[in-house]
Amino acid sequence: MNGSDDTPLCYANTSTPYIYYPDMGKIYFSAVFSGLGLTSNLIAFIVLIKSCQRTRSLSRSFFLIFLAGLVVTDFMGLLVTGSFVVSFYITHVDWRVSDPTCHFCNFMGMSMVFYGLCPLMLGATMAVERFIGINCPFARSTNITKGRTVSMVLMVWLFAGCISLLPLTGFGSYHIQTPGSWCFLNISPERHDWAFSLLFSFVGLICITVSILLNTVSVVTLIKVCCGPDRNQRRRDHEVEMMVQLILIMTIATVCWCPLLVFIAQTALSGSPMSVRYLLLWIRFATWNQILDPWVYILFRRSVLKRVNPRIDWSRRSSVISLYASFSGNIRRFTRSSLGGNLGSDGTENMEKSNMAPPSTVKPSHSSA
Repeated sequence: MNGSDDTPLCYANTSTPYIYYPDMGKIYFSAVFSGLGLTSNLIAFIVLIKSCQRTRSLSRSFFLIFLAGLVVTDFMGLLVTGSFVVSFYITHVDWRVSDPTCHFCNFMGMSMVFYGLCPLMLGATMAVERFIGINCPFARSTNITKGRTVSMVLMVWLFAGCISLLPLTGFGSYHIQTPGSWCFLNISPERHDWAFSLLFSFVGLICITVSILLNTVSVVTLIKVCCGPDRNQRRRDHEVEMMVQLILIMTIATVCWCPLLVFIAQTALSGSPMSVRYLLLWIRFATWNQILDPWVYILFRRSVLKRVNPRIDWSRRSSVISLYASFSGNIRRFTRSSLGGNLGSDGTENMEKSNMAPPSTVKPSHSSA
């Protein structure tokens, strides 16, 4: 459809021709996709509430607040966007006729941008919080409270909301996309559309980059503390669990969102015509992030992992620390026995007690000589 003076902006695409094609997709796929995501996030939210009531760790409660914000964002994103898509396949409505003022199209585009950026920004915020909590625990415990944690989540929502409102001020624009079930930012050579496309792409890529860098440093620091000589001074079970969950959230966001963000940046910078086929493909790929995120917390908890491997004492130490202690203890006993048992039984027992925690989890090896 070519643009003209009497054609609303959201229907006068300047990048690719809009094709009204309600038979292009199937309602069953969209309905199952949305239902699975909504159910997953609802289950995760219930689990988070129960965990928040039981937890006694202050750092853990802060992390649960961020997770709750992520789950609520994913749930609302699927609810809003899924309602538009499913209703389109049920009614086969043509938005050019039913929404000549572009109100619904702009709202749909704002929702796509807002609920797309929020998970990436929350992931980066969680990475910053974990980086400070692991590397500067004293500064974190004195400066961060539950109220400030909630404020940080609200600030992320506010910042993402401000970006999504920019096209309404003339900086960028939202346009209906083929097959007519959704609206998104317009990737065109026009200055404002070009700048807004790059803004959306670069904000997402920067959040992913920050998450990767800070989480890498946090993991290295946590491994050093867990496996170092001072590993008995501080409990690290909750911190290991939180880092595992955060790494998985970061990995899912990177795999799901990087193709779309790179595609938008590449198309905008090259000035080449946008491929509708690839845009649909990467959008669907990115939406999997909202479905997979809640299963990270549902499945990767110590209570669940304990059932998978009950031989590890998950209640007293995390899996990483327990495996390390067990492995290092066996290596020490094997090495000492191979050397001829130069150390006495009392010395062996004292050495193991000083290097492994808790003492009750490892039986002292007595020399039979």
